Amino acid sequence: MSTFVFIDHIDGVITKTAGELLTIARRAGEVTAVIVGIPGDGAKAAAAINSFGANKIIAIEDSTINDHPSALAAQALADLLLEKGATTLLIPSTARGKEIAARVAVRTNSGIITDAVDVTADSTATQSIFGGSAVVHSKVSKGIAIITVRPNSVEPESQPSTCEVEVISPKLNPTKVVISNREPAKKGGRPELTEAAIVVSGGRGTNGDFAPVEALADLLGAAVGASRAATDAGWYPHSHQVGQTGKTVSPSLYIACGISGAIQHRAGMQTSKVIVAINKDPEAPIFEVTDFGVVGDLFAVLPQATSAIAARKG
Repeated sequence: MSTFVFIDHIDGVITKTAGELLTIARRAGEVTAVIVGIPGDGAKAAAAINSFGANKIIAIEDSTINDHPSALAAQALADLLLEKGATTLLIPSTARGKEIAARVAVRTNSGIITDAVDVTADSTATQSIFGGSAVVHSKVSKGIAIITVRPNSVEPESQPSTCEVEVISPKLNPTKVVISNREPAKKGGRPELTEAAIVVSGGRGTNGDFAPVEALADLLGAAVGASRAATDAGWYPHSHQVGQTGKTVSPSLYIACGISGAIQHRAGMQTSKVIVAINKDPEAPIFEVTDFGVVGDLFAVLPQATSAIAARKG
């Protein structure tokens, strides 16, 4: 098995998901980490990648690669995989990751599996499908096994290693689309939604007042999510929507506040390790998938919970 991991990074700083994928990849034996970016990105990321047991680091670097959409990164990655005889490629199951994975699959004439929650040593992927109502195990039957893995699916395990960075200058065919400007997303003090260990989400039951939800999230160091009903009503940004048409999260703890639990929402959070729900309706569908449920008004329950947790932490 020759397993390659596409390392997601921001200017050479790897994301938490990179450690998770490297941890999964080590099950199959030898791991090659691949980082695509401008000159110097590979060297910046080397120490962090080595802490998760990579056997080799390949940096595909070109001064113009970031001036083009994901198509150029996929082109360079596909060429590398074919040249090195890769058998498996793991990619973060993010919007960009899935786009690159699909393009690489087409270029290499390979099969693709998306949104896996686990991958075995022989590249058998586990997926949670149909809104979390079924689990399937599948394998790619042709070409390279290209698999995108949901963030927070496994706990990253460090395993220090030391390997040099092999820098490759790709032969690129620039696309007709050029990125003329980039504007970084505005970030607050909370963790990124898909990578957060704890997520506190609000729904229709908030009536547009997310203050209690945010207060609990800040106390727990959590990300804030929202149901589609809340984002469609303009109560919270669409970038925070959790669900089938929003973001998929798999945190260690998911707290649903005033969310009924429609199948579309459950599809985006049902793989969370522990689920807690607060809802006034004892018949709310969300209680079907919860580990702990509280029947009550979130405006009464959340302040008490926040106060009690603050007292314990203090």
